[in-house]
Amino acid sequence: MLILAFDTATPAVTVALHDGSRVVAREAAVDARRHGELLAPAISSVLAAAGAAPAELTLVAVGTGPGPYTGLRVGLITARALGDALGIAVDGICTLDVIAAEAVSQAGGREFIVATDARRREVYWARYKASGERIGDPQVSSPALVPAGHPVAGEGPWLHAGLASAGEPIGPRYPSASALAGIAAERAAAGLAPAPPAPLYLRRPDAAEPRRPKRVTP
Repeated sequence: MLILAFDTATPAVTVALHDGSRVVAREAAVDARRHGELLAPAISSVLAAAGAAPAELTLVAVGTGPGPYTGLRVGLITARALGDALGIAVDGICTLDVIAAEAVSQAGGREFIVATDARRREVYWARYKASGERIGDPQVSSPALVPAGHPVAGEGPWLHAGLASAGEPIGPRYPSASALAGIAAERAAAGLAPAPPAPLYLRRPDAAEPRRPKRVTP
């Protein structure tokens, strides 16, 4: 097994290579405006660091968001292109779940929240059991509507003072491709079918097609 995992749903571009038992190479950078420039070189870098060729990959794992349209789209299109070119499966995994997988050890045995930046003064968020299992579907809302009294992981509490007051911030701030790869490896080992790499946008893109002018009947 050789899993290439990456996530571009947040300002972080994170890539890792997993051999089925451990992460053998990883790379990450934080730049909200350069997902398209950073992802391909990072993939090449982790493959080179592990001495692996693309043809050796057996699975691609990709974060499906929720996240801003442009950054998320970069990762999903790349994952689908690699899967098609190499004839291998692509496993789509919720980005909030990836953050939760690392945050669970810092939650002190309590339910917790993962919240990431949704722009427009809003956050993408989900609530998790102490075990790390998600409770319900991811949401997008103002920070004021996020349930209070829980530890909060992700970038949300670092950007929104109101959210930080809802519960103490815990790590990590961004998703880790290492955690993403670990989830994908566990799913593959358990014989679970890969989930579709479908984006969790939760709302329409900011850009919209201009309206056509109405015809005026003479």
